[in-house]
Formats: sequence, C-alpha cells, structure tokens
Amino acid sequence: MLNEINWPHEYLPGTTDNFASNEVIVKGINAAEVFSNLIDTSIWTSYYDNVADVTFDNTQGTILAPDTRFRFKTFGFPIEAEITEFEAPHDSNPGRLAWHGWADGDAEHRLDVTHAWLIEDLPEDRVRILTQESQKGKPAKDLHESKPDTMNIGHQDWIKGLAATVLASKAQYANGRRLQLSSRSISEYYCGQIQSHHPLASDERYLAL
Repeated sequence: MLNEINWPHEYLPGTTDNFASNEVIVKGINAAEVFSNLIDTSIWTSYYDNVADVTFDNTQGTILAPDTRFRFKTFGFPIEAEITEFEAPHDSNPGRLAWHGWADGDAEHRLDVTHAWLIEDLPEDRVRILTQESQKGKPAKDLHESKPDTMNIGHQDWIKGLAATVLASKAQYANGRRLQLSSRSISEYYCGQIQSHHPLASDERYLAL
C-alpha cells in the first residue's frame, strides 16, 4: 500500500481554497538519493524555472533541516517558510518533508500554504516522488480558478526536474566521467524520458524510462 502525506487538520485537502497533487514513479534511483537532492536548495534553480532567490534566515548554508526558516520566490509570490516535517527515508519508511509557507498581505493578498513531499522506495528498483500543496487565502482561490492550472503544471515540472537531476547524476558517475552538458541541458534530456503521472489522469502508476 502506498503511503500518504501527513496533513495538519487546518490544511486538510478538500477543506482549503486550493490543492495541487503531483507525482512520478521512476526506475533506477532510490528515495535516499532523491531526498538528498531535494533538500539541497542550491540546485533548485538548475532544474526548476519557477523558483528564485532562495535564502536562509536562521541557519547557514543551503541544506534544509528540521526547523529551517527560509525564503524564496515562486508563482510571483515572495514566500517565507518554515520546515514543519523532516524525516529522511530509512529502512522501509518513506522520506517526508513539509513546510508552512506564507506571503504577507491584507485580506486580498495574504496566502498560506502547506507544501509536503513524500518519497518512497517501491519494488523492482523504483521510487515514488509525491508532492502536494494545500493553500488558503484569496490568491489560492484565484489559483484554483486559473486555466491552465498553473500550480499543478508548475509542480509537475518540479518533480520531473528533480528526478531527472538524480538520474543524470547517477549516469555521470556510472560512466566514470562528467557529461559535457550544463545542469539545465542534462535535466531537459532526462525529462524527455520521464513519463509523468497525475492521480486524476490515469490508473497507470509504473513509469518506464
């Protein structure tokens, strides 16, 4: 049975103003490799276009950890965030990462979200990467009505880029040499080989590479 996100009750999906859910299942990489790349914010912009200006408030460096306070820009919002769940994958337990993020403002502009990640190993050398975000506020209502669905499209790009980055890194070391490609080119190359899965789109859960 596949694992689920742990939700604070006030952000329970179906009770908030907007909700996005995205996942991929990929062969050839594992949860520990994915998790270690996900928490390294220094490489986010190398594989995801919709994030910028990541800075940390209460710790040094670029690696997320329990209780990290950080800031970044995404979807046009300046977001402040704090890690609320942090569990690296171990034994048969999935990796879990979540943050509460917010954009200050009046009633028309205040946005509050919980963005959560779940990364779990599956049989036959596969890994599942799931990210979900539950949002509250007038901006969240506007995002819910947006066509195309910018939040789901953006987050699907994020997880595909993350998986592609891990695949490319493993390929470099497996070949015993560094590929003469930029990080962006490597990510785009492997993204072309990843078939994404959205829970509402298909019953297929195995993504062949």
